[in-house]
Amino acid sequence: MVAFSNKTADSARNAYSETNLGSEGEEQATMTRTSVYSLAFVAFIGATAMTFSAIFIPDWVTWSVESPSGGHYTKTIGLHRSCLSTANTCVHFPQREDCSGSDRYFCSMWRSVGFLMSFAAILELATIITYILIIGGGKQKREKGWKLLAFMLMLVGIVQCAGMAIVVCCHCKFSKNPLTRKAYLFDNDDRFFIGWKLDKSWILCTVSWSIAVLSAALISFSAFVFPSEGGYELIPSERLG
Repeated sequence: MVAFSNKTADSARNAYSETNLGSEGEEQATMTRTSVYSLAFVAFIGATAMTFSAIFIPDWVTWSVESPSGGHYTKTIGLHRSCLSTANTCVHFPQREDCSGSDRYFCSMWRSVGFLMSFAAILELATIITYILIIGGGKQKREKGWKLLAFMLMLVGIVQCAGMAIVVCCHCKFSKNPLTRKAYLFDNDDRFFIGWKLDKSWILCTVSWSIAVLSAALISFSAFVFPSEGGYELIPSERLG
């Protein structure tokens, strides 16, 4: 009887230990997958803030010069405004004179950049909502939702990169094809003569789409590397497609 009691007690302890280890493993897997989404979400919030800053800060390209008298003259151009340091004022950009004659191409392309950036901002807001739904939606959405989230992130990156490439494309900067080079305003438009440089808003745009693309890669990678969270499985009729 004593031996039987000891054996029963040992079995109970082993079963209890296995249950605890299983629970800890499931919790660790859950925390790992959730932490990846949370980390990417925080980074993407920063990327979204950069996108809105790039849209509203009139500082995509800058021209600065020192006058013989020691003064400093600066002109900055943003997606929707242009500013002069001498007048300390900003005006709408492009103006009507920027869209007449041979400048129509520049005007159209510059407005296209503004449209693409605004579209990217809308996509980013939709992506933030997707993040929230997936992170707070439980195991099923965290395991299946990565495909939609990665697609949204890549779409954001592509749209922003396209807008940035219209202004300048380093890979095509020395292209011998004039039709290819014509699309890149900073390298080819006469108004951007020597002395102009890409500035803060362009950098913010570049960092923003880079974060979006890297986040898509990280989330896709985690979907294949990290184990399933475990726990109860839904019946087939309740599964997501």
